[in-house]
This record gives sequence, C-alpha cells and structure tokens, in this order.
Amino acid sequence: MLKRLILLILLIALSSSVFAQRFNKKSSSYGVRTSRFEASVLLPYQNSTSKNFNGGSELKIDSKAGWGIGIGWNWTAKWNLAYKLTVTKPGYSATIVPEDPAETPQTIDHNMSKYSHQFNVTYNFRDRAFTPFVQAGAGMTTLDSNILSRPPAVGCWWDPWWGYICVADWKTFKTTKFSYNLGLGLRWDINNAVFTRASYNKEFVSLKSGSLSFDTMMLELGLIF
Repeated sequence: MLKRLILLILLIALSSSVFAQRFNKKSSSYGVRTSRFEASVLLPYQNSTSKNFNGGSELKIDSKAGWGIGIGWNWTAKWNLAYKLTVTKPGYSATIVPEDPAETPQTIDHNMSKYSHQFNVTYNFRDRAFTPFVQAGAGMTTLDSNILSRPPAVGCWWDPWWGYICVADWKTFKTTKFSYNLGLGLRWDINNAVFTRASYNKEFVSLKSGSLSFDTMMLELGLIF
C-alpha cells in the first residue's frame, strides 16, 4: 500500500506542470482557490494512545503511519469544505479484567484497523498561496479488533459458470462510533494546480465509557481543479 501511495504522489507531482499551464491561463496569481475543487492524498502519522476503563481494563494503541484520501471544495479562498478518509492499522495491547475477581485477567496483543470518515470545515487565514489554517469536523470512526467474534461460517454451492464455489464469512469484534476532530496547520499552493498541507490534528472517538483520543500529524499533497 505504501508503494502505491508513493507512486501516486509521484504521478501527481509529474502532472502538476500540465495542470499549471491550464489553470495559469485563468489567473496569474498563486493561491486563487475560490469556487474550485481539490483532491488529495493523505499521509497521517498517528501517535500512540491509551485508555483505562472501569474495572481495571486497559487499552494501549501503538504509533503507526497510515494513508488516506480527501475531496474538497473551496467555497471561497478562505473557507473549504471537505470529506476525508484516513486508514491506520496499528498494533495494540488490550488487558481485559473479568468481573469475577477469581478469574485471571487476559492480555491480547494484536493489530487493529481504524477507519475514520470525517467531514471538515477549514478556515484559511489568508487568501494567498501560503497561509495558516484551522479546521474542525465530525463523522464516524470504525475500530476493528481483527479478532473473530465467532467461528467462520463456510457456504458452498455449484455455480453453472464457475463450478463448485466455497465462500467463508466471518465477523470480528468491532464498533463504529461518532467522532470529531480539531486541527491546525499550514497550507502552500505550489502553483494554481498543486497544493500541499501539513497539520496537527486531534480526533476524539465517543465510546460508552468515555472518549478515546488520537493525535495525528498529517501531510497532504493534492490537485486543485
């Protein structure tokens, strides 16, 4: 997956001159964003975090780099509306303390999957090519333990075209909860077609026993069209 992201970034960089020639005809000034769409590749680095639960149970999540995509619309040069998907798969350690004191606590070490869908509003402080910004957003985040919640179910049948087919279906312990984020950073419109952003973001995922927070450093490279 990382190799594909690097390849995509290189393709965006190589195609920037073509887009720049096209859009420079519309305006000779850098940083013109009003009423234009943009699409970007996201490279998030999520810092480690931990959470203590009632009864002594504990969850520790490791740091991990991930990937993502973003699609946005510049309402004005300063206001931006966007959808962003980020995916990380960090390792974690979960200590589960049973309600019965006679039972021994269990520790699980595994890799989880985190999918975050966020709708963000960004305010750029300047309408120029280089500007600081703040953003806030909300959406849904899925946390998947990647541990089976029941034995896999296998179904087999004869297909008139493909012959004998068997498909395995399994379910894992996972949850999808409301989440929101706050962030700040710097944006640079390299030319009228290519931009980059660097930001610090804090995401809060609402759980029954409180919120789980994630600190993420984000690098973004995209096209304006």
